[in-house]
Amino acid sequence: MTTWHHEERLRAVNAVVRDSQATRVLDLGCGDGDLFVRLASQPGLSELVGVDICEASLERLRSRLAAGKPRTARIDLRKGSMTDPTPDMAGFDCAVLVETIEHIDPDRLSSLERAVFHRMRPRTVVITTPNAEFNALLGVPKHRMRHPDHRFEWDRATFRRWCARVSQAAGYLARVDDIAGSHPTLGGASQMAVFECHTLVL
Repeated sequence: MTTWHHEERLRAVNAVVRDSQATRVLDLGCGDGDLFVRLASQPGLSELVGVDICEASLERLRSRLAAGKPRTARIDLRKGSMTDPTPDMAGFDCAVLVETIEHIDPDRLSSLERAVFHRMRPRTVVITTPNAEFNALLGVPKHRMRHPDHRFEWDRATFRRWCARVSQAAGYLARVDDIAGSHPTLGGASQMAVFECHTLVL
């Protein structure tokens, strides 16, 4: 069972994927598949690939898929790193990274940027990450983060600066929204960036 905030994240990302009219989708850091199982039952998708470094999570996802009735024509689950994609992961319509980038060491984010925006280069990229400003409303002390495996948690200004730099360097346009709640001054529990590719890299 998901929390209300997580449910709102999933709804927001699923809506972007649906509205993008993507038929081939990558779920990078798919984990146990909270988003993946929804996408798998969504009509209109022809290929859905999930990537995660945890084999146990992928096994749980396989069990969830077996218990349902996926509509997607082709489903592929892979153990691997989103920073080291295989050549066949290039050119998808959409890639989603739900609450994953904060698990990467900051000094390795450049590897993620190159992998996603330059090597895989999907038409649309959707990234969500915790909004550190919201932590106080969740009872998280200032000296801690929401999860012990998080390597960082950004406030909204820092995330927007990162999105602007990445999109400019890679030839994408980015928009950023608060999701999973909307406090008048602290924003949402998470923040979501939608990157749309608008140039070709020669």
